[in-house]
Amino acid sequence: MYNILIGGAAGQGIDTTVTILERLLKKSGYYVYTTKDVMSRVRGGHNFSTIRFGDQAIYSHSNKLDGMIALNQETISEHRKKLNENGFILCDAKLQTEDAKAILLNMEEMAKELGDFRVSGSIAIGAILKLFGENLDYAKEVMSTTVKEAYIEINMKAISLGYHLVETRFPRKKGNFQDWMLLSGNSSIALGAIAAGLRFYSAYPMSPSTSIMEYLASKGTETNIVVEQAEDEIAAINMAIGASFAGARAMTATSGGGFSLMVEALGLSGIAEIPLVVANIQRPGPATGLPTRTEQSDLKFVISASQGEFPRMVIAIKDHRDAFYQTIRAFSLAEKYQIPVILLSDQYLADSTATVKPFPLDDFSMEPLPTISNIDAEDIEENYLRYRITEDGISPRRIPGETKAFVTADSDEHDEKGWITESAQMRIQMMDKRMRKLQNLQQELLEPLFLGAESCETLFIGWGSTYGPIREAVEILNQDDKGKYGALVFGDVFPLPTRELIKYSKTAKTLINVEQNATGQLAGLIREYTGIQCTQSILKYDGRQISAEEIVQQLQKGGR
Repeated sequence: MYNILIGGAAGQGIDTTVTILERLLKKSGYYVYTTKDVMSRVRGGHNFSTIRFGDQAIYSHSNKLDGMIALNQETISEHRKKLNENGFILCDAKLQTEDAKAILLNMEEMAKELGDFRVSGSIAIGAILKLFGENLDYAKEVMSTTVKEAYIEINMKAISLGYHLVETRFPRKKGNFQDWMLLSGNSSIALGAIAAGLRFYSAYPMSPSTSIMEYLASKGTETNIVVEQAEDEIAAINMAIGASFAGARAMTATSGGGFSLMVEALGLSGIAEIPLVVANIQRPGPATGLPTRTEQSDLKFVISASQGEFPRMVIAIKDHRDAFYQTIRAFSLAEKYQIPVILLSDQYLADSTATVKPFPLDDFSMEPLPTISNIDAEDIEENYLRYRITEDGISPRRIPGETKAFVTADSDEHDEKGWITESAQMRIQMMDKRMRKLQNLQQELLEPLFLGAESCETLFIGWGSTYGPIREAVEILNQDDKGKYGALVFGDVFPLPTRELIKYSKTAKTLINVEQNATGQLAGLIREYTGIQCTQSILKYDGRQISAEEIVQQLQKGGR
């Protein structure tokens, strides 16, 4: 597989160049995996994206480069050492470099001669296609879906010009992924929500969660979804709770700072037993932290968020395909158990794009919304008990106004009818009723995904978006030491599934948690609930996603 980097300052058209190039490569049959590294500014700074592509599935990024498109001097100085021996630097001739790997083209001058200085990126795209042995068969088709019609012709001229300025250097490694989708992690979450029957989405824009709202808003008319940009995160979650109470499948999303504002209302969902899905797309904190970077530091926070105790489910998303199905599952579990379900993702997964096999729509089932047909007749009329004490803790849920039943909800403790109470006995009964939901919820937990050799001596343990880097690291390590390495990657993180963890921890000599935080939060959770102690940690918390190469290097250094 190949890996190229496109870097420059904000405002130089990096995103447009990347979008066109990744679509062209995918259309040519390649599996594509693109990641973004951006600064929190509109102009200037140093931003870059990497596009990894090949003829087989790719699960994460890599720090090793076959080439780069350098739109400024900083890109060359920052990344030239990552180039492979036969790598190249494609840049404008005005940039000062004597690097033998540089391919110097007068792209800016040629763009001006074509009539628009902005098409220099298309000249670079044409050159990249030729360097990797591709043709221009799909250029016009992709360009017509990416730029305005008035600019298609000039961009096509620019691509053709760049294509004929260089010679092919790399053999084609084209796969058969033309008909697959190219999705970001957040787009996959949004699609999962649509498939689950989402009807109301409210949020306040906060990177890196905002693109979920943008995607849903763009599809709102054709999917009959109401998308509301709230004045803040407190309003957003309360709107979603209100919509759910009224019978609409509802969701909100934010990042850690916004989730901090939502925690009291999360408790309202818990005590009022109103289904709710909340996506927390993590970024480094505390406070504003690094708003455009990635981290996994909210795990323990979301598990204990809001005062008091109530059942909840926390699901960490592993990859782009997982994002779709776990979002659907989150809605179903929220509906079934009348609890808040929290989806944990992060900037790395949210903003990265990957080739994804189309989702078969018969691969999932949804918990139905409450209707007269699936509620006992005795619960329809005046004697309806919204919070009836049941063996499984799940009370019959009605939609207000649907029948003669009077449906109540309150943030205070209440009796079976929903009336406020301060009875000690009723408090115990209601707490026990709500917490009994966990008994059946435990049976629905998905065990962590096992990778590698069954008889592994070293077991990596990770969660969420570390799945890709860990998977690739295990494959690399087992090439040299076959059968020594394995991994467990958690998706369901709370309640914590323990069967596979206990099984493999008994045979592995070394347990290493790989996490994007400073304190090893999953390792702490495992120790708390099972007593199992990780012997080493590989932790990264500089705002950049760990790679397979880094995991291998840290293993050799003994972790940290």
